[in-house]
Amino acid sequence: MSWRSWMAFAALGIIWGLPYFFVKLAVPELSPLVIAWGRVSLATFILLPIAWKRGALHSLGEHKLALCVFALIEFAIPFSAIALGERWVSSSVTGMLIATVPLWVIVLSRFFGVHEHLGAGRLAGLALGFIGVVALLGLGTIVGPTGWAGVACMLVAAIGYAIGPLIIQRHLTGLDAFGPLAASLLIASVVLLIPALLAAPAHLPTTVALFSVAVLGVVCTALAMLLMFYLVTHAGASRASLITYINPVVATLLGVLLLREHLGLGGLTGFGLILLGSWLASRSTARIVRAGARAI
Repeated sequence: MSWRSWMAFAALGIIWGLPYFFVKLAVPELSPLVIAWGRVSLATFILLPIAWKRGALHSLGEHKLALCVFALIEFAIPFSAIALGERWVSSSVTGMLIATVPLWVIVLSRFFGVHEHLGAGRLAGLALGFIGVVALLGLGTIVGPTGWAGVACMLVAAIGYAIGPLIIQRHLTGLDAFGPLAASLLIASVVLLIPALLAAPAHLPTTVALFSVAVLGVVCTALAMLLMFYLVTHAGASRASLITYINPVVATLLGVLLLREHLGLGGLTGFGLILLGSWLASRSTARIVRAGARAI
């Protein structure tokens, strides 16, 4: 890769580890629906004109249903679920649970017509990832009903993130990535508009909360998508997919160092097993990874 590609890779690895930190800062003052709507709306405002200028929106008419489903499953539901769940679980645990996305891709791919051989390495990866989740959740990291409700929210988000690329692979291949991306963000912003208005805060939020939403929309969504598009174009989808293993590390470091979150034995053990399991399970999934990278 060129030095520009390495710079894009490093920047994206950091940027996609930031959302859980900034959601944690915003959620005490803003409804999860408001956070999700603000994020997708800001990203839409930036990416839609780019997609229009590229002519990437012209061929989307026959893909309306797939785009609507993708908008819900990749943006509206996961963004809302993560913000809701972070009311009850730490940002570092959130990052670890979202790191299970490659595992969910393997499990769900067969339901989308993607049939790949599950060799010993990938089966071992799935087993290790599952054990990692059990260790993360069962060794004192999660406490009380609200904690488990937060875990459920993160698993919903992770499953959504896994289904999104599979929808792209099955129904939206061959399109300029900016077209489906911008259109889906627009659909998500429209879907979330009325719920966000109903959940709007009674008073003007603090600068910290507003700044956090701005970072989520402009940096963690719009800029991240532009960087991913550049990286896939110049370095290849397989290399770009390695970002998956950097994001949770960044999220965990931010949570521990800046938010003073405590992982404990369960968190550290689960963290390592989830990352190792995800790597083993997804290292030979070239077709799925290629579709996922085009999706984002």
